[in-house]
Amino acid sequence: MDDFGTHQDNGFVIEADRILDMIPHRYPFLMVDKLINVHLGESAVGVKNVTNNEPHFQGHFPNKAVMPGVLVIEAMAQTAAVLVVATLGEAAEGKLVYFMSVDSARFRKPVVPGDRLLLEVTKQRNRGSVWKFAGRALVDDTVVADATYSAMIMDN
Repeated sequence: MDDFGTHQDNGFVIEADRILDMIPHRYPFLMVDKLINVHLGESAVGVKNVTNNEPHFQGHFPNKAVMPGVLVIEAMAQTAAVLVVATLGEAAEGKLVYFMSVDSARFRKPVVPGDRLLLEVTKQRNRGSVWKFAGRALVDDTVVADATYSAMIMDN
């Protein structure tokens, strides 16, 4: 165990309680439960267990629950934000990470309650406080969404 989480041969694992220290998001807008395969400065995989009691399912859609695509992208972004904070260290904890752009977003299959969403993010580059990532979301080894996006980490 270290400051980031449990170390494994395939990278770090960052548990939910540590994520709460690292980014300011809270229920109902915290979209990532855990990170696995964390390779500092490079990549990580977020895990989001999609449950029927999430508030957006009340209206999207009442008779056919589908996770909104923008929330799938947000889950990718939160995974990347945790990776950035872990890479930068304790001094970055709690700082805000703002979207700057989302490019080439594609939604390939609906995400529904009961799905386990895996959010693979890979750093493409970073300059100063600006980071660019490629992300894809998978359910049962099937890509359900992908996008490239950039974000800036800022003081609160």
